[in-house]
Amino acid sequence: MLKIEIHDFKAIHAEHLVLDFNGTLAIDGLFIEDVVGKLVQVSAILQVHVLTADTFSTVQEELKGLPFTIQVLDIEGQDKQKSEYVRRLGADKVIAIGNGRNDILMLKEAALGIGVIQAEGAFNQIFNYCQVVCTNISDALSLLINPKRLTATLRN
Repeated sequence: MLKIEIHDFKAIHAEHLVLDFNGTLAIDGLFIEDVVGKLVQVSAILQVHVLTADTFSTVQEELKGLPFTIQVLDIEGQDKQKSEYVRRLGADKVIAIGNGRNDILMLKEAALGIGVIQAEGAFNQIFNYCQVVCTNISDALSLLINPKRLTATLRN
């Protein structure tokens, strides 16, 4: 569990990290450098869930042997599937990270939403639904490994 008390914001008591795969953790279906090690570090404090349409059919191989839950989504209604997944886990216990249009509802639903801008870019409206924006996934994961960075960003 990750507990973050942020003055004049809210207390976050997260048990789960829910992430998009392509565009967030991977580019063209392959893990972005430095991501696996940081995800493993995060998995020591949060249960990691990777949601994906698996556009490149690589998620099973890329995540093979890693302690993460993989959920392959149907092509239609991915935004609703991601949001429902977060609700089933208990939205108040979820930190979500994403970059795409189909991540908006998940970011909005989670206790803490983090948007990332990667090589694939980011859908501009996600920034209306997340509390923190990072320019890469490595920095976003580092916020969870070093949560005082979140406190510094979110306090009043």
